[in-house]
Amino acid sequence: MALSALLPDWNAPANVRARVTTRNLAGRSIAPFDRFNLGSRCGDDPRAVAANRAALLGLLDLPAPPRWLHQVHGIQVVDDPGFDEPEGDAAVTRVPGHVLAVLTADCLPVVLAAADGREVAVAHAGWGGLCAGVIEATVAAMHTSSADLHAWLGPAAGPLAYEVDATVRDAFLAHNPSAIDAFASTRSGHWNADLYTLARQRLDDVGVNPGCVSGGELCTISDAARFYSHRRDQRSGRMATLVWMAP
Repeated sequence: MALSALLPDWNAPANVRARVTTRNLAGRSIAPFDRFNLGSRCGDDPRAVAANRAALLGLLDLPAPPRWLHQVHGIQVVDDPGFDEPEGDAAVTRVPGHVLAVLTADCLPVVLAAADGREVAVAHAGWGGLCAGVIEATVAAMHTSSADLHAWLGPAAGPLAYEVDATVRDAFLAHNPSAIDAFASTRSGHWNADLYTLARQRLDDVGVNPGCVSGGELCTISDAARFYSHRRDQRSGRMATLVWMAP
């Protein structure tokens, strides 16, 4: 069992760093949040969460503590957040050494980096935020042209395990009929949803080059050894997806 964070496989500039924590890093949380839960609003012991968050700096060699968000499954983008956990589901910075972070446990983390290495962003894209436009809002908040962005899609509920009902499917189809390609029928009134395909469609819609979009192969639901999953476990911890520019 790997006891390290995930290193995204993407063509980001050399000064851009990104990592995703796993549940089996050496942490303080106990079942059902074992071991390295970083979510402060999922029911875990606050002391364990604080210890895990403090350990991040050394484990990942971060230049500074992460700038956490109070996530609400919306589309608010925070420009260069401070340490007061502002409400939002995405963040962008142009300051080297500022570490951006989102928490997930089935929702899709989307990391963005300017090709010239001068700007980074990260978004928390659950189905609600993804459908409402959190990716579009994040790209719009960046100073970099969408044609000059690299994107990486992190671990999320995968297309073979994430079943949704008509409410979810209809919401995406109302926005764009081509979203039908992301849904495969499973039983009456239910479909498996491909968050990765939906995210790639949204990135394409705003002008991000499809050849510059990586990731989308890791399923949180099916990989219980490494990932938290709210859908699978109901009571679950949270992983962090972090991005920063080297100072």
